Amino acid sequence: MIKLLPIFFFALVSTNVHAEVNSGDTAWILSSSALVLFMTLPGLALFYAGLVQSKNVLSVLCQHFGIACLMSIIWVVIGYSIAFSPGESGIVGNFSKIFIELPPGALSGGIPEVLFAMFQMTFCIITPALVIGSYVERIKFSVVLIFSALWLVFVYCPVAFWVWGGGFLAEMGVKDFAGGIVVHTTAGLAALVVAVVLGKRRTFRSNTMVPPHSPVLTMVGASMLWVGWFGFNGGSALAADQTASMAILVTHIAASIGAFSWILIEWFRFGKPSLVGMATGMVAGLATITPASGFVGVEGAILLGISGGVLCYVAVDLIRIKLQVDDSLDVFAVHGVGGMLGTILCSFLISTSWGGVGFDDGLLAIDHLKIQSYAVLVTIIWTVIITYVILKVISLFTSLRVDEENEIEGLDTSTHGESGYNN
Repeated sequence: MIKLLPIFFFALVSTNVHAEVNSGDTAWILSSSALVLFMTLPGLALFYAGLVQSKNVLSVLCQHFGIACLMSIIWVVIGYSIAFSPGESGIVGNFSKIFIELPPGALSGGIPEVLFAMFQMTFCIITPALVIGSYVERIKFSVVLIFSALWLVFVYCPVAFWVWGGGFLAEMGVKDFAGGIVVHTTAGLAALVVAVVLGKRRTFRSNTMVPPHSPVLTMVGASMLWVGWFGFNGGSALAADQTASMAILVTHIAASIGAFSWILIEWFRFGKPSLVGMATGMVAGLATITPASGFVGVEGAILLGISGGVLCYVAVDLIRIKLQVDDSLDVFAVHGVGGMLGTILCSFLISTSWGGVGFDDGLLAIDHLKIQSYAVLVTIIWTVIITYVILKVISLFTSLRVDEENEIEGLDTSTHGESGYNN
């Protein structure tokens, strides 16, 4: 009996270790991290590249690649610490985790914290990459890198802290499961500000835009986004569990309905449903479900998919035709409007009567609506002001746009000395 005690003790210790680090959850977040990075490289890069003129396709790919590299470096050095270390003010984290210096064996739930940092890094990469869609075909590559770096530190990281890092919005009980506020609202609003400050492309005509040079590339990129979004939303559960499973299901439903909404609208309006329209509607559905994906059921996903598809379509017309803003690839209309819409509608759709997880203890739908609306409003104010200031500061040292001759020639050869297509 005495000889069996060491074996029993070893088994007990092993059980405790496995109870702390869940290998299944860890494997799922490892996979999700790869999926979310896949959304940017090559998913979003191809999605955007197909929508521009052929003389600018390579520049779009360079912008995505450059942002992915630079954001990763900044995130490791300081970004993660700002967003996810303790902060007494409730506004921003401190510098205790710079260079992702963590205690040995540090955990975030059932996964290693270093993996959590990696998973969140993929979010910090795709968010400024989304903004690319607002300034393609006319911006300096150096400005892309400088702006994205400053924007990550002064906009994305603080908002991530407010919502996910234990900041003041988290303390209020805000619901943003996978980035309706942190990712889509911030990126969409930044895109709108950049488009206004930068000005229109020479080719901009509200009713007769230069057609995308390759809808095929756009469809391929959109498909990668669709698949990668399962890691984006499902991985945000930080566990391989029922919440992640439902998040993936509702994500797929909303994407399908968002795309089909655009099919029906274009079919009715123009008599011909377009491939680019289908892909754009899909992204609208995905952006709208993102903040609510861990809280709503199938009924909520259906409503979010329909509302996202329809209202984002209306927003595209409003921004481009009515307001004459050259948000080149409709980042604000799709991501910004979709993210804010999903965040606000989450207030009601989390109700168990809609198949959701239910309201927080002691709160009603109206209480959640106040919290969600306040969070959106604060994010709007912060993002718009700081984005504008960043652009104005950069403009003191260099012009934001390439000169007219380079814009006419195309950014592929004028900026990068290469061509996307060599005959």
